[in-house]
Amino acid sequence: MVGVRNKLREVGLTMPSFLWLSFFFVVPTVIVLSIAFHAASPDGGIAPGFTLATWRSISNPNYPAIVWRTIWISALTTFFCVILSLPCAYAIARMTTKWRAAVAGLIMLPFWTSFIVRVFAWRTLLNPEGFLQGLLSSIGIIDQSVSLNYNSGAILVVSVYSFLPFAIMPIYAAAEKFDFSLLEAARDLGARSFFAFRKIFLPGVRRGVISAVLMVFIPAIGSYVIPDLVGGTDSELIGNKIYQRTFPDRNLPHASALAGLTAVAVLLPLGCVAWWMKRQDEREAKRLAEATSRRISGGAA
Repeated sequence: MVGVRNKLREVGLTMPSFLWLSFFFVVPTVIVLSIAFHAASPDGGIAPGFTLATWRSISNPNYPAIVWRTIWISALTTFFCVILSLPCAYAIARMTTKWRAAVAGLIMLPFWTSFIVRVFAWRTLLNPEGFLQGLLSSIGIIDQSVSLNYNSGAILVVSVYSFLPFAIMPIYAAAEKFDFSLLEAARDLGARSFFAFRKIFLPGVRRGVISAVLMVFIPAIGSYVIPDLVGGTDSELIGNKIYQRTFPDRNLPHASALAGLTAVAVLLPLGCVAWWMKRQDEREAKRLAEATSRRISGGAA
């Protein structure tokens, strides 16, 4: 009876989140994918009948370049966000409680402003006649003819700025629970600061880093506003193409097929990360079991 009660309690606790995810994630995904197996009607709707013509049409030779551009910009955005977040989260976690709250609040302060307003501000800042362009030209870093705006570099810079808080907070949450006396012990034993940071701190906040990667990569790969406002005609991402097929072209099946491919591009890394984490946990459990077994054997001897 106790086992049955525990099972019912687990089901009761899990059911609300399961229903929420099913209704707001699984059902919309199924609807989007089902639309991709229809044709577009002349009035911009969805024609009846089953067809694979939509999936065949996305073999457009321009799409591989767009998909590749989307992936590498999203991957670079994630990389730079994590690299910048690690020392930031480390520094915040070493602060006193009062300063931690203040600095964490400052990191989240940009979210008090509309996302579109912030991107527009970067568009103005990177304008060919803006302050930044004039400053870099005057000190000889770039030529006056070089444009800071409307290219893949602008998308990368604005994306890193926009998604950086999503990387800092999960790493900081993991760093806050880290035992920093381990770093001090490593330095006392002769380890250099960077070696101790890399070999002790990074493994200690591994789950926070993985969460940061997912929280940056997933929204970055589906980003639409940033490339639309600061990107050029040769820096179109998959999100822009989905928008174009949905509204100007009124081709909902084609947009659904592209959205399905984007979902696959997101779910594949998630699956790889989940598999890697499971392997790491299994190795760690095996290592601990072997160490425990050796200690027991040594004590018995």
